[in-house]
Amino acid sequence: MPRFAGASVHAAIANEIGLRIVRGDYPPGTVLPNEAKWSETFNVSRSAVREAIKMLMAKSLLSSRPKVGSRVEPREHWNLLDRDVLSWYAMSPDREKFLATVQEFRHIVEPEAAALAAARRTDEQMAEISGACHEMGTATTLRARTAADTRFHMAILRAAGNDLLIPLGVLIESGLESLFVYVTREVNDLRHAQQLHEEIERQIRLQKPERARAAVSKLLANTDEIIVGRGERPQT
Repeated sequence: MPRFAGASVHAAIANEIGLRIVRGDYPPGTVLPNEAKWSETFNVSRSAVREAIKMLMAKSLLSSRPKVGSRVEPREHWNLLDRDVLSWYAMSPDREKFLATVQEFRHIVEPEAAALAAARRTDEQMAEISGACHEMGTATTLRARTAADTRFHMAILRAAGNDLLIPLGVLIESGLESLFVYVTREVNDLRHAQQLHEEIERQIRLQKPERARAAVSKLLANTDEIIVGRGERPQT
């Protein structure tokens, strides 16, 4: 069993219990073990367990009632905009389903966001998009490229000029990170992916909404192929 220590022990406990909930160890409606049992399981104080349960309640994974205990909430109540919940989903047995769901969401949001960015972006926002695209091409590690790739897509969402897109961006960010872990990319794949991103950057810079929309759709089509196991070129 896991053992935890340190100042963030309650966060580590919340992470362990949250992962177990999302992967199905404790289905919706299940009443979790009480504080004393968790304390014994993880060899931690009951106060640490109590704080962990509070964290999971804040993410809407749990509800707590006197004399009943902590009960797992229905999935539709879970806060899927929470980074932790998304990361647990990405590690669950339904990972491929999760990635497909995120990808579907990207199809709904990203092409139109790119079109809006092409029409509304400021010079400062364009510099952010272009800078992230350049960093993708010059990155020497997968970690650095992933970070630049995420900044690229998030910068486009911000440039779209719609405040409601920003919190939704966490879904796209999580999806990008998960897709990078999901596949191992070869040098030629990275080059092709870079060209697709550069085309998006170019159309936004030229302020061509329709072409920016089409460029993003082309990029997403490649990612679709990976998720269904047909493509050899993993792009995000």
